Amino acid sequence: MAQPDTKRFFENLTGAGKSIAVLTSGGDAQGMNAAVRAVVRMGIYVGAKVYFIHEGYQGMVDGGDNIEEASWESVSSMLQVGGTVIGSARCKEFRTHEGRLKAAHNLLQRGITNLCVIGGDGSLTGANLFREEWSGLLGELVQQGLIDEDAVQKYSALHIVGMVGSIDNDFCGTDMTIGTDSALHRIIEVVDAIMTTAQSHQRTFVLEVMGRHCGYLALVSALACGADWVLIPEMPPADGWEDKMCQKLSATRSRGTRLNIIIVAEGAIDRHGKTITSSYVKDLVVRCLGFDTRVTILGHVQRGGTPSAFDRILASRMGVEAVLALLETTANTPACVVSLCGNQSVRLPLMECVQMTQEVQKAMDEKKFEEAVKLRGRSFENNLRTYKLLAHRELESELPQSNFNVAVLNVGAPAAGMNAAVRSAVRVGISEGHKMFAVNDGFEGFYKGQIKEIKWADVGGWTGQGGSLLGTKRTLPAKHLEKLAEQMRINNINALLVIGGFEAYLGLLELLSARGKYDEFCVPMVMVPATVSNNVTGSDLSIGADTALNAITDTCDRIKQSASGTKRRVFIIETMGGYCGYLASVGGLAAGADAAYIYEEPFDIKDLQSNVEHLTEKMKTSIQRGLILRNENSNENYTTDFIYQLYSEEGRGVFDCRKNVLGHMQQGGAPSPFDRNFGTKISAKAMQWLSKKLKETFRQGRVFANTEDSCCLLGMRRRAMVFQPVVQLRDETDFVHRIPKEQWWLKLRPLMKILAKYKTSYDVSDSGQLEHVVRIRPKDSDVSA
Repeated sequence: MAQPDTKRFFENLTGAGKSIAVLTSGGDAQGMNAAVRAVVRMGIYVGAKVYFIHEGYQGMVDGGDNIEEASWESVSSMLQVGGTVIGSARCKEFRTHEGRLKAAHNLLQRGITNLCVIGGDGSLTGANLFREEWSGLLGELVQQGLIDEDAVQKYSALHIVGMVGSIDNDFCGTDMTIGTDSALHRIIEVVDAIMTTAQSHQRTFVLEVMGRHCGYLALVSALACGADWVLIPEMPPADGWEDKMCQKLSATRSRGTRLNIIIVAEGAIDRHGKTITSSYVKDLVVRCLGFDTRVTILGHVQRGGTPSAFDRILASRMGVEAVLALLETTANTPACVVSLCGNQSVRLPLMECVQMTQEVQKAMDEKKFEEAVKLRGRSFENNLRTYKLLAHRELESELPQSNFNVAVLNVGAPAAGMNAAVRSAVRVGISEGHKMFAVNDGFEGFYKGQIKEIKWADVGGWTGQGGSLLGTKRTLPAKHLEKLAEQMRINNINALLVIGGFEAYLGLLELLSARGKYDEFCVPMVMVPATVSNNVTGSDLSIGADTALNAITDTCDRIKQSASGTKRRVFIIETMGGYCGYLASVGGLAAGADAAYIYEEPFDIKDLQSNVEHLTEKMKTSIQRGLILRNENSNENYTTDFIYQLYSEEGRGVFDCRKNVLGHMQQGGAPSPFDRNFGTKISAKAMQWLSKKLKETFRQGRVFANTEDSCCLLGMRRRAMVFQPVVQLRDETDFVHRIPKEQWWLKLRPLMKILAKYKTSYDVSDSGQLEHVVRIRPKDSDVSA
């Protein structure tokens, strides 16, 4: 089938005759290995020679065995490994001209003129300086007789592409840097563990997290665990903060809470630039309140462990994008960084990003803290605003009184992060002056009258809880409209916030179409997508999908590890998702799968046979394990059992097979940091929209909203959060299979195939556009937790 002319495919880009080197520099970060793997495999795939530079810039200066040609097999089994297997070191010698001259000579000996640098702003700034000096360095090498004039002509330009690997997320121009999400996982694992012991003894815990110059980790982990107080360098507390903090802790305890959590970034300061240490905060709490208080300094735990699913996918996408950027670069192309904005990969001029990052520090040094927060970007600013909104309760006498009643309910299957979304909605609603009502068991509980008022303190500690504490059912409202309308009337419900999956979307459509018959449904209604399947039309991501991906990735890691030391083995793993192949495809990319069978991409017996032959060839090399993912409804005839039996038979004598159905473990567990924050922020935004709509539609003593735009779905689209009338999403929906007609993640499938050594087409229409830092964040863009 012919492809539309608007698409560009990377087959037109060749790496033949090019040499690419990849290095990791500065502090290590989880996910760096996934980036290295992607660069190596994509480079080899397009016909380039790819080299490892061991020990960062030190290895480049020292040369010799530190610069080693990479093979396809050399990056096997490194996707799930934390840190960086090619080593990283801080190199003083590279900062000198002589050091860079040595490095240039070492690269030229191997014909390397394309560098992929994975590191922080210091590493990337050094790479850019190296590029600017390149022609001068070549001239010096000619004078010293180390190279000839032909080499100068042949290797006249050095091309640089950077990827930001830093757990601090302190680099401007990207929503998330490689390693940040994994570091948040480590912090939240510790916080969740500490909470149980703190509750037992009624203790206060002060946690110190990394972030010497950037408070991202502290702020987002505070948002994710509902911490009582957070101290970050970008926004020092106002004078007298000690008394305010102690009053807050005391008030929380008086409401029956058995613990307090305070999070301190290691670079936290007060308004006068004086350092605020975790021990100072502990002594303060003990002296003023007499609470039993402990300090936990997380330190390098945050850098360790396996990378999260998010970091593996991010690093794999960035690695492939980096190679494409190197193939398309010319002598006049500025050095760029590949980064993430929303769920889109973008290329940005390296030095623009570095300069803006330095401006943040300059603003902090000059005590222009509001400016520093703005320079960090919309995502950081929104995190801070949301934290303040949810953590600090105003006195009831000071709150605005709206006299509006808002009901919150969960609909569909449970998804991790639903409770964080409910907590956020309740607290934002109370802050806006509304009376909040919780509905148990979805629409079923609603028509049965299971509705009660819910207060600020009732949702304390909800962020880290999995499942749905309100209870959730798949029941749709159509058969119970009369009773639902009666409950709306009895409880005087003026607005509805529905948190759920495809059933929630169908439910809203049914309530919308019933407005003509029942005035009670003529109120503002908004839906927030929450389902592990990520199959809701109108949103690229749903609450719960990231937690499910991490469950799949962790299980795949363990399953693959179970085969270490045994003969060659292939695992067939079945994932959830209904007819939506998101979990199988994106989970396959994160786990390093060889294939993922999904409904959206039909396959037949020839494809299965081709996959078996491909695995057979792989098993003849040093690769010992294969991984196949299958979406539960990918094909009614080619079942998991059928595929297992086919692979077992066709692979006889080469490999043996095992199968595993992951089942409901994908829905369980504590929500990931991403889902906690995504749920918190999207729900807060939905609640603020409801407040606005309530004011707009309140006329003659009652709320009356019957326009299409008063019944919306709030979803993430590419780089922005968008409110979309549900009726307008009908044409985009395949109602039979309960999936959107177009799904963005299908573009990621070729990446998995390329990294598994399959020949395929990869649409690069969205790539290659060098943007500028100042215009990468459109209005309302704010997606990364």
